Amino acid sequence: MSRPGEKLKGRDVPVFHRRLSNRVGNRISAALIALAMASGVAVPSPAAADEAHITGTASIIDGNTIDVGPVRIRLHGIDAPEAGQECGAADGGTWPCGDTAIGRLAEFVEGKEVECIADDRDDYGRIIAVCYADGVDVNAALVREGLAWAFVRFSDDYASLEAEAKAAARGVWQGEAETPWDYRADKWAHAAEASPRPGCPIKGDVSPSGEHLYIMPWSPGYDQIVIDEAASERWFCDEAEAQVAGWRAPKWR
Repeated sequence: MSRPGEKLKGRDVPVFHRRLSNRVGNRISAALIALAMASGVAVPSPAAADEAHITGTASIIDGNTIDVGPVRIRLHGIDAPEAGQECGAADGGTWPCGDTAIGRLAEFVEGKEVECIADDRDDYGRIIAVCYADGVDVNAALVREGLAWAFVRFSDDYASLEAEAKAAARGVWQGEAETPWDYRADKWAHAAEASPRPGCPIKGDVSPSGEHLYIMPWSPGYDQIVIDEAASERWFCDEAEAQVAGWRAPKWR
């Protein structure tokens, strides 16, 4: 059984359960153990069970990404519209599908105790997981409501739910909507061409409060941000480069 998140040094941190399948293997094991040790969280000895569970209080990053304590989790098998993305409405107009997806994910998990079952780890160090809150499979719920696509490039686990949402014209299926991966690719291509550092369109912005944030080409307000390299702002070629340099992605809620 999962235990609730523990209080440590004035903040919520997740409790880790090292129950790993052969497919997930040492990549997730090492990541979870390292985070647990850094946070002072005890890691139980391996058991015969076959999954890695992460439990704790969630906060929102975007429509398919959350933080559970110090662990960043990308929801498995889905891709939600980006913050600021607009989709076609049934009446021929548009609606803020990206912000709506973020808001709905917040309704499911923000400030609540969640349990996430790890599936993999991506190139940016994020844990890929199916997450539950109040007994609800959040990944599935977003697809069912038409607020995320089944990310079939990586998994077809939610393809049948996407078909159900499409048949009912829910959410993004009520009108014309660009998939988030095409939306990102288009924004990236245009920004990469215009960047003074060829092929490197990620903006490393220093906020008025001194935060070092990297801004992706599809992010809200991207075009209004002017990079001042004399003020230690800079350009990055990919997210990994920005993260290694100590910059972080903004939260969209």
